[in-house]
Amino acid sequence: MFFVNWKNLIKDKDKLFWLMHTVGWFGFALVHYLGSLLHDLRDIFIVIIFLNAYSGWMLTVPLRYIYRYVWNFKPIQIAFSLIVVSFITGVIWQVIKNLNYWEIYQHGYRPEYLIYYTKFSLWSFYIVISWSVLYFGLKYYQMLQNEKQNVLTANTEAHQAQLKMLRYQLNPHFLFNTLNAISTLILVKDNTVANAMVTKLSDFLRYTLDKDPMKKVTLESEIQVLTLYLDIEKVRFEERLQVIFDIDDNCHNALVPSMILQPIAENSIKHAISVEEEGGTIFVAAKTIGNNLHMELSDNGPGAVIVNNNLHRENGIGLVNTRERLQALFGNDYSLIVSNNFPKGVKVNIRIPLQVEAEI
Repeated sequence: MFFVNWKNLIKDKDKLFWLMHTVGWFGFALVHYLGSLLHDLRDIFIVIIFLNAYSGWMLTVPLRYIYRYVWNFKPIQIAFSLIVVSFITGVIWQVIKNLNYWEIYQHGYRPEYLIYYTKFSLWSFYIVISWSVLYFGLKYYQMLQNEKQNVLTANTEAHQAQLKMLRYQLNPHFLFNTLNAISTLILVKDNTVANAMVTKLSDFLRYTLDKDPMKKVTLESEIQVLTLYLDIEKVRFEERLQVIFDIDDNCHNALVPSMILQPIAENSIKHAISVEEEGGTIFVAAKTIGNNLHMELSDNGPGAVIVNNNLHRENGIGLVNTRERLQALFGNDYSLIVSNNFPKGVKVNIRIPLQVEAEI
C-alpha cells in the first residue's frame, strides 16, 4: 500500500514539492541542532535554528514560481537567473539569520556598519543555490519520467492496435465460405445441418469477439475453438476432412495467443483439403520441451513451394499474420518453421516460451 501511495505522490507534483521542501528544511534544522550540541551552545540557540529554518523555508517558496516562469528560457538564461535569484535570496536570508542571532543570542546587538548585516552571505548563497539545483533536478527527472511514460503508453496503444488489426484479419475467407455453405444447405432444404452450422458459426464468432487479442488463452481453450472451426468445415467437406489431435496432458494449461492455430488450419483447408479429390487429414500436436511449448499443425496435401521459411502463395497472409503476432507478443523469443511434410503435405512448427495459467 505504501509503495502504491508513494508512486501516486511522485505523480502529484504539488504534494511532492511541499513534502520535499519541508523535509529538506527540517533536515537543515536537524543538522544545525546536532552541530550546536558539539559546540555546547545555550538552549536558546534552538529557537534561532528554528527561526532560520523557517525563514529559509518561507524565502525559497517564491523561487518555485520564479523558476516556473524561466523554465522555458534558453539554458544560459536559466543558469543566469538561477545564480542571480539564489544570490539575492541568500543575502536576504543571511540578513534575517544575523538579526535572529543578534536579537536573541546577543540581546539586541547591532553592528556599526550595514555591510556586517550580510556577513556569511556566501554560505547562505550556497544553501539556496543547492536548493535551486535540486529543484531543477527533480523537475527534469519528473519531466523525463512523464516523457518516458508517454512513450510507453503510445507504444502500448500502437502495439495493441497492431495486434487487434492482425487478429481481425483472420476470418473473412472462412466467414464467406461458411455463409455460402449455409446458403447452399438452405437451398437444398437441409435445414437441420444448416441450423447446426449456424449455431457453431455463432459460437465461433462469439469466441473471436470476446477474446482480447492482447491476452493469452489456455491451449485447451484454443484447441476447443479450433475443433469448433474444423467441425464447421467438416459440414462442407464431410468425409473428405479428417482431424487428428495429439496433445500432451501437461500442455492443456499452457498459455498461447488466442486464435494462433486457426489461420494455419485455414491454410491447410484451402490449399490441401479442398484441392484433393479424396480430401485429406489435418494433424494437430502439442508438447513441452524444457521451458518451451511446441505446437505443430500439418496436413497430407500436395505440399507447397517454401521460400525463406514461408509458403510461396499469392496473396497469402495467414502465416505472415501469425509470425507478426508472435513477434509482437514474444519479441525474438519464438520460432515459426514451415517445411514440407513427409511423405507429402506441409508442416508448421511453432515454439513459444512456456507459460501456464497458474502463473498469471
